[in-house]
Amino acid sequence: MKLSERWSQFDVPKVAWQPASSGRLVRMVGLTLEAVGINVRIGDRCAVDRGPNDRIEAEVVGFDGQRIFLMPIEQVDGLRPGARVWPLNGAADVPVGFGLLGRVVDGTGRPLDGKGPLDNPEQGHLNGVPINPLKRDPIRTPLDVGIRAINSMLTVGRGQRIGLFAGSGVGKSMLLGMMTRFTNADIVVVGLIGERGREVKEFIDDILGEEGLKRSVVIASPADDSPLMRLRAAQYCTSVAEFYRDQGQQVLLLMDSLTRYAQAQREIALAVGEPPATKGYPPSVFNKLPKLVERTGNGEPGGGSITAFYTVLSEGDDMQDPIADASRAILDGHIVLSRRLAEEGHYPAIDVEASVSRVMPHIVAPEWLQRAMFVKQLVAHYRQNQDLISVGAYQKGSDPLLELAMERMPKIKAMLRQRLDEGSDLAACEAALKELIPALPQNK
Repeated sequence: MKLSERWSQFDVPKVAWQPASSGRLVRMVGLTLEAVGINVRIGDRCAVDRGPNDRIEAEVVGFDGQRIFLMPIEQVDGLRPGARVWPLNGAADVPVGFGLLGRVVDGTGRPLDGKGPLDNPEQGHLNGVPINPLKRDPIRTPLDVGIRAINSMLTVGRGQRIGLFAGSGVGKSMLLGMMTRFTNADIVVVGLIGERGREVKEFIDDILGEEGLKRSVVIASPADDSPLMRLRAAQYCTSVAEFYRDQGQQVLLLMDSLTRYAQAQREIALAVGEPPATKGYPPSVFNKLPKLVERTGNGEPGGGSITAFYTVLSEGDDMQDPIADASRAILDGHIVLSRRLAEEGHYPAIDVEASVSRVMPHIVAPEWLQRAMFVKQLVAHYRQNQDLISVGAYQKGSDPLLELAMERMPKIKAMLRQRLDEGSDLAACEAALKELIPALPQNK
C-alpha cells in the first residue's frame, strides 16, 4: 500500500509538500539512506520518491554534517540515485481508540485482518509523555492472571512490569495466550514484534481465539519487516495501551518480544555507524529499553493502569545475555520458563525457584508470602538432593526438611501444572497454597 493510500485510509490530512525544502538521495548503504539538502531533526519523517505518485516513508535516525541518515519503514525496491526526499508534516501520528478493539494492525496502524478501515480512530503519538514518578499510583492491588503458578507463588500487582524469560520452544506463546483469556483486565494489547509470520496467524487463531480477540488489539510486525517498522510497532502498542489507561481502563500489555525490539534498535544503530559495546549491542539499545518500559505502569491515583508482560529471549538458555541482564534491572520481576520442565511435560514450565515478583510482599498477606517462600524452599531443597534420592542413597531421618519436600513434591507439581483451557483465580490459588502448607513450620 502506498503512503498516500495509508493516509486516506486513516482519514489523516495529506502532507503539505514543500518543494523549496526538498533534498535528494545521494547514497544507500545496507539499510540506510543518505540524503542532502533538507533541514530536518532526529525522529522526523520523510518521504522518498520511488516513481510517479509512489513514495516510501523513512525516518531520520542520524546525521553527519549536512548528510542526513534515513531508515525506511517499507521496501526500498525501485529507489534510484538522486531521488527527491521530502520532509513530512504530522506523519508521526498513529491511530488509537476503541475502534481498534478486535482488530489486527501493523506498526503504522494499517489493518492486516481484511475487516476494512478502522472505525473512527483518534490520533496518538508514538512517543508518550512521561509520567512524574511521584504522581504514579503505587502498586497495591493484586492482579488475577488466571495462572496458578503465578497467582500463588509470584503474585502480580496491577501496574507491574514483569519479564517472561525463556529460550525457544518452552511455551511462552501458550502462556501469553492463557493470560489473554484469563487475566482480569478490561483491555488486552498484544504486540507481536519480530516473530515469524506463521506464528502471528497461529497466535490469533489458535492461542488468542475469537473470545480473546474481542477485547484485544493485536499489533504485528513480523521478522521480515524493516527494523524501523519493528521498532515503531513496539512503540505503537505502548501508545495504544497508554490511550486506554488515560481513559481509566485496566490494561494488560503483552509484548513478544522485548529482545526483538532491542535487536531492531541494534540494526539501526550499527547501520548509522554507532560503535558496538556489549556483545555487539550499541549503547543506544540500553538507553531505549527503559524509555519504552517506563511508559507502562500505573497512572495517577484514580486513573487506569498498564500491567505489562515482556518476553525476553535467552539465546541458548543463557540468562546472562546482555538484553536479559538489562531487562531484569528495569523490570519489577521476572518469570523464568525452564527447558528442563518443558521436556518433562510440565506446563506451564515456570521455574518458581528462579523467578521472583518484586511487588508480591506489598500486595499479599504475610501468611500468603510465607507459604510461597516455604514452597520455594522445599522445591530448592528437593532439587539439590535429587541425585541422592534417585539412586536411593538417602538415609531416612537425616534431613527432616528433605523428607517433607519428598512427601509434598507430588502435590506441589500438581499445583504448579495447569491445562491450557483451565483458569484459576486468586482465591482458588490461595486456598490451594493453604491446603499444601496447612501450618507454617516455626523458624523456617
